[in-house]
Amino acid sequence: MNGRMFSRRRFLALAALGALELPRLPVVQAAEPVLRSVPSTGERLPAIGMGTWITFDVDRGDTEVMTVRWQVLQEFFAAGGRLIDSSPMYGSAEAVLGELLPQSPGAGALFSATKVWTPGRWMGEQQMARSRELWGLPRFDLMQVHNLLDWEAHLPTLQRMKAEGWVGHIGITTSHGSRHGEFERILRRERLDFAQFTYNLAHREVEERLLPLAAERGCAVLINRPFDGGRLFGRVRGVALPGWAAEIGCTNWAQVFLKFVISHPAVTCAIPATSRPAHMRENMGALAGPLPDGALRRRMAADFERL
Repeated sequence: MNGRMFSRRRFLALAALGALELPRLPVVQAAEPVLRSVPSTGERLPAIGMGTWITFDVDRGDTEVMTVRWQVLQEFFAAGGRLIDSSPMYGSAEAVLGELLPQSPGAGALFSATKVWTPGRWMGEQQMARSRELWGLPRFDLMQVHNLLDWEAHLPTLQRMKAEGWVGHIGITTSHGSRHGEFERILRRERLDFAQFTYNLAHREVEERLLPLAAERGCAVLINRPFDGGRLFGRVRGVALPGWAAEIGCTNWAQVFLKFVISHPAVTCAIPATSRPAHMRENMGALAGPLPDGALRRRMAADFERL
């Protein structure tokens, strides 16, 4: 054994003994995904990524649960996904990723994103070093200050780490529509590669200031909570897809919600989270087919408000 709670050897042994029932997933042929460029570096990323809040905070000793998360990663990479976002705030999520990514076909294309979430420069440096250890990576593609916690202490550290090659990009985050005023002031003052905040059909206030400002400042945008924590699905429960959904290649509401988000020209990548392989497949389907234009976006918003 290699010391990990869910090692490849243990996984294969359980499967061979019949102790683990593995669903037989059909092979997915990844279509050419919708790609967006990071303005500061030119890095090209698929417009749908993956979040890990709650969904990957699981018991690493539970083989069946870990196997389902492994299948979620399989679906993600098979469909062309790259960006996975996590945080020390998310319980065991970083450790779970560190165990499953080496066993996931396609993980070589990973764009790794996590956060620093602790007060003080020294504590932040220790936490980021621990995150590298948990993920099993020599560097992160993106390091962000989580929910602006002690950002004035951490941003100089992130800037130094970027200059030294320990991280590829740096940024800040907020969620639940909070602290937009402070977020805007930081975006205007600092030169950042990424900004992450909440945007979905129910919460569109960032269209007024933060999204235009990010574009003006040459800052890539990650969107968290594109399903409003699952509440959007409650709004459409029992409601048939509108006729225009087929025009943009949507076969389910998840794809409608995601295509609305990623069709905004300032959005680089949406990062929905899921614990179900089938839902991951639905999410990644939003990378295929046309995106709504401005007129359809306005109609989507109006139709949603009437629900």
